[in-house]
Amino acid sequence: MDIQTEQQPFSQRPIILLAFPINRTLCFALSFLLLSVSALFIFNSSATPFNHQYYDLLRLHQFLLQIFPGNSPSLSSTTTSLLPRACDYSNGKWVWDESYPFHSYTENCPFVDPGFRCTQNGRKDEGYRKWRWQPDGCDIPRFNASELLERTRNGRIVFVGDSIGRNQWESLLCMLTPAVSNLSTIYEENGKPINKHKGFLKMRFQEYNLTVEYYRAPFLVIIGRPPPNSSSEVNAAIRVDEMHWFSQKWVGADILIFNDGHWWNEFKTVKMGYYFQEGGKLNTSMDVMEAFRRSLQTWKRWVEENLDLNRTHVFFRSCSPVHYRGGTWSEGGHCDTDKEPERDYTKLQDEPENNIFISDVIKQMNYVTHKVQFLNITYLTEFRNDGHPSKNRENGTSDEAPQDCSHWCLPGVPDTWNQLFYANLLSKGFRK
Repeated sequence: MDIQTEQQPFSQRPIILLAFPINRTLCFALSFLLLSVSALFIFNSSATPFNHQYYDLLRLHQFLLQIFPGNSPSLSSTTTSLLPRACDYSNGKWVWDESYPFHSYTENCPFVDPGFRCTQNGRKDEGYRKWRWQPDGCDIPRFNASELLERTRNGRIVFVGDSIGRNQWESLLCMLTPAVSNLSTIYEENGKPINKHKGFLKMRFQEYNLTVEYYRAPFLVIIGRPPPNSSSEVNAAIRVDEMHWFSQKWVGADILIFNDGHWWNEFKTVKMGYYFQEGGKLNTSMDVMEAFRRSLQTWKRWVEENLDLNRTHVFFRSCSPVHYRGGTWSEGGHCDTDKEPERDYTKLQDEPENNIFISDVIKQMNYVTHKVQFLNITYLTEFRNDGHPSKNRENGTSDEAPQDCSHWCLPGVPDTWNQLFYANLLSKGFRK
């Protein structure tokens, strides 16, 4: 759910009283006129409604009630149903839609990693591409590649995180590509091949002087050598109070999309000999979730101190669920038998604790700007056990290799994440 700025209680707001008498008829006429003009202004101020406009109208009505007690017209259920509201895109259901997807990219998009080309790797069914996310009570704006390219002209879109973030980055590249007539004008700025590696990639859309970038930083903070004289059990130190070295490259971006949390578990930290360091001191007893919470505070400080939030829009995407059945990824877990979204709600997992921490830290930032948003894709993605590569791995993968039930086929589920990213960007009036 999108995090919105908390409104100051009405009781704490100043009340202005009129010092001259007004008869009851005039009171009613004035209050009705003010409400009508205000509503007209709000409805015509933008084609995309803002949630704060809805609350502004409610505050105006409360103000009128204070001036004209008993005379100000009430907001009827019909009126309130017409008031602009922000759509909660995170709640809804998956519906079968033969016309979906609306955008026109295929596995032949040159920016899709070989491991995500599920049909080419042997998957026989293609129905997983025909499910469309339908939010409750509203619709997702149709993705318009040309419009997004135009809005981000001369700018930078930057993805930061792990390989699931790369999955989303590749999806957006391919969603934008159909709006470019000459594919040769899209290229990696440093001549790097598009393959799995540690580092970063910067795809330039020459026609728009735009870069869409990906930085691999699965913890967002630094993973470095342990302090001198550390135990032999310590293979690396995760410095929860220091942002990743790449962070200096993120400054100046117009849009930043972070993801984090997938690596914050015991299997990818302490059981690998990765312990936590803070203030130059190693803490081998620090709980993983406590370390994650502290790293998010480091991220928060970095955003507030290094980004111009009048310019940069920041998204923090929630965790993407995994769907291993019958065991973990290393114990024979599988997802190749799933051919459609989950229908049994009792099989859905609880909200990850990681998401709660991410949401909380963004709430703490609401006093700074509306341009830091929680992009919650976990619930809608939890249903999509059918969308993974599973056993359809890229050529050359051993038959004994585990199934991939964490990444996503492309085209596929990450396209919906990008549709929600696009919708939320529009709702904030980005470069309107």
